[in-house]
Amino acid sequence: MTILIVLLVALVVLLGVADIRRNFITKPIFGIFKKILPPLSDTEREAMEAGDVWWDGELFKGKPDWTKLHAIPKPQLSAEEQAFLDNEVETLLKMLDDYKIVQEQRDLPTEVWNYIKANGFFAMIIPKAYGGREFSAIANSTIVSRIATRSLTAAVTVMVPNSLGPGELLMHYGTQEQKDHWLPSLAAGKDVPCFALTGPEAGSDAGGIPDTGVVCKGVYEGQEVVGIRLNWDKRYITLAPVATVLGLAFKLYDPEKLLGDKEDIGITCALIPTSHEGVQIGDRHFPMNMAFMNGTTYGKDVFIPLDWIIGGPAYAGRGWRMLVECLSAGRGISLPALGTATGHLATRMTGAYAYVRQQFGLSIGKFEGVQESLGRIGGLTYTLEAMRVMTAGAIDLKLSPSVVTAIAKYHMTEMSRTLLNDSFDIHAGRAIQCGPKNYLAHGYMGVPISITVEGANILTRNLMIFGQGATRCHPYVLKELEAAANPDAEAALKQFDELLVKHIGFAMGNTFGALFQGLTGGRFNSSPVSGETAPYYKQLTRMSNALALCADISMLMLGGDLKRKEMLSARLGDVLSHLYIASAVLKFYEDNGRQVADLPFVHYALQRNLHEIGRAFAGFFSNFTSKFVGKLLKRIVFPFGIGYDMPDDQLAMDISDALLKPSVIRDRLTHLCYLGEGKDDPTGSMEQAFIAVHEAQPVLKKIAQAQKEGKLPRKLPLHQLIAKAAEINAITAEEQAQLVTMNELRFSAISVDSFKKGVLEGMAIKA
Repeated sequence: MTILIVLLVALVVLLGVADIRRNFITKPIFGIFKKILPPLSDTEREAMEAGDVWWDGELFKGKPDWTKLHAIPKPQLSAEEQAFLDNEVETLLKMLDDYKIVQEQRDLPTEVWNYIKANGFFAMIIPKAYGGREFSAIANSTIVSRIATRSLTAAVTVMVPNSLGPGELLMHYGTQEQKDHWLPSLAAGKDVPCFALTGPEAGSDAGGIPDTGVVCKGVYEGQEVVGIRLNWDKRYITLAPVATVLGLAFKLYDPEKLLGDKEDIGITCALIPTSHEGVQIGDRHFPMNMAFMNGTTYGKDVFIPLDWIIGGPAYAGRGWRMLVECLSAGRGISLPALGTATGHLATRMTGAYAYVRQQFGLSIGKFEGVQESLGRIGGLTYTLEAMRVMTAGAIDLKLSPSVVTAIAKYHMTEMSRTLLNDSFDIHAGRAIQCGPKNYLAHGYMGVPISITVEGANILTRNLMIFGQGATRCHPYVLKELEAAANPDAEAALKQFDELLVKHIGFAMGNTFGALFQGLTGGRFNSSPVSGETAPYYKQLTRMSNALALCADISMLMLGGDLKRKEMLSARLGDVLSHLYIASAVLKFYEDNGRQVADLPFVHYALQRNLHEIGRAFAGFFSNFTSKFVGKLLKRIVFPFGIGYDMPDDQLAMDISDALLKPSVIRDRLTHLCYLGEGKDDPTGSMEQAFIAVHEAQPVLKKIAQAQKEGKLPRKLPLHQLIAKAAEINAITAEEQAQLVTMNELRFSAISVDSFKKGVLEGMAIKA
């Protein structure tokens, strides 16, 4: 102990004398740092520098300022946006028959295509100056979510032009001439856009795009001009089969140096009319047999003028950064909206079905096994809605938080997969028979698509969240990387020296802080609120501190190898993710007035987040490359064990109870779910049956009492029991009529589709 104290004192003295520190401590450390630096490719560096650091940066500091979280404005729809939801969106929903769209027509009806084009569904992000609607990100998200509860095909069709694509790229980077030419026609629906990035040999590794453009001279409109000769082969391109304008990403080369001194210019984006000579729109794909337009495009030796580069020749080679920045916005709106829609639909319909469907004389929602799954569905849906609102709100603050949107994309699509599986478990046979009555089947088909596109989930979790987060969100690492890249050795050493002192102080503070918080259980951390949620703020602060410590140790010991230790770094990414998710839940609860009815959902979500954080840390400690360091870190962070349990059974039952009856919380939690008006609509039929069974409870209790008294048999089909009860005057004629109607609605709601022989075979031949 004495030796340790002496060493610490010596270190403090050395750190305090600038010249000694710089020559005897900083210089050798700087040399080692540059050797262990992770080698960054150009695309990695551009991705690292793109986007904004937001609340994720606060979580990485080790001591989040929760007042900043509460100060973030609550996203809200404008009167104009709400009117669009209430009118144009509702009109569109009534035009959609998703079974016919997916299983029979394999496309949206012509009148639907015309309606969405004419009414600005493709123009939600385009400024009003160009004829667009200029809606907020929260409006975009809400509209897509609402449509997705009715038809994923329609939602994806609306989503893509308002996400990554020509419209967004033009608004951010286009020349004035390009904006004036394209944006009005895109806003009016006269042009349909698509964007081609992925190819047979380039998916996640966008830096490996084999598609090329070579700067050369060629003939355009009868004149010789400097342009680009393109060759590309792309697949999985949504809207490609119907697109009139193609956004294209390719690698640009200038062997004759017509643009400057550089031959390998880099990834570039251009905008090309699909009617242009040589542009080929190829075969159509059927992603999971869904009906939205998706297909291939290719071209061989297609010559285009230079000014078709998005942003003009000045933006040649800047395509990857453009894509990364726009992708982060798309990840924060589009796929989270689809995931949330799955939650809204599954929660409302599963709660209703679990109440209406009976086994052993009871609603299946009374069985604890069903309640466990229904509790998870409700808890995850509350979490999804909280994340959707907070993440879209960040984009409305004119931010492009790349780490946060990666978290949203990965975890929200995974949560939707989990809760949809639970919904299928509860619906059982009702869920697996495809037909007009099945409101879950097409969502189930769509889940694998959501987890695959805009960065496959394995890539997003294992490489992006912590890979970017550790560098972008850390208060010092990115600056240290910049110092290491500085060609001026003396200036670089001075810059690094200043950062090193701060970094050491930061690391020491986190080490002692983590130990103190581990010993005290975080009880002395501050909370911005009182009441039932206060302990969660304290625990999240404790885990933020632990993340900062473990991230520093990992980067110090592993250096460039950390990005190759994907399972290890992904676990730290999971910690960061669940810190963000928990923050969104707390923010959502506060923004909605701390309603008592929300508390079971809030407790469930936050306890699940803390459990997942603990599980991620446990895996990190046990798999750390140095077993000794792993055990030491565990002792510092969790000296008495992890102790974060999954939500208990009572919380699941409380959530289940809230979803098994008409209530304000049920309506708020599922407010985006489309409910058809007629009994022929599957969601409308289920909702009507749910209400009818609830309203019939007083009469059903009369029958139960008669059974208890021995006046009625206990085991009879319900329709016979109703008739018998009327015969003995246990119920009135009016009550009998009510029960007959209720039973018809109930039976219709739990029924499944069947098809006459030859019908499906004929559809298959037609398809």
